[in-house]
Amino acid sequence: MNLDHKFTALHLAIINKQAALYTCACPVHISMQITNLRKLFDYQKTCMEMPAENEVQMKVHQRIAEVTKKAHELMEQCLDEVLDLEGWDRTNLEMPEGIRKRIEPIDA
Repeated sequence: MNLDHKFTALHLAIINKQAALYTCACPVHISMQITNLRKLFDYQKTCMEMPAENEVQMKVHQRIAEVTKKAHELMEQCLDEVLDLEGWDRTNLEMPEGIRKRIEPIDA
């Protein structure tokens, strides 16, 4: 069982960087969840590759992996739709000017 990726780790990092520069954080929250789901899925795959102490243990890891795979697919679809709705430049993954608002530096 493997995850299909619409967005690479690099794509997610670029989206995260955009949110760090500007005050629009919705796409980064979705991106972070995708990253966390990938980590959870990889963890379950590792568990499934090790000898299970019993059948229930293996079923638990399989079930978590199956649900994680579905959640990952939904979150990638959601990110794809959000980027389209907001009008992101899909070539460079840049946030559109219309929603950019620079984060104000904190005075020391």
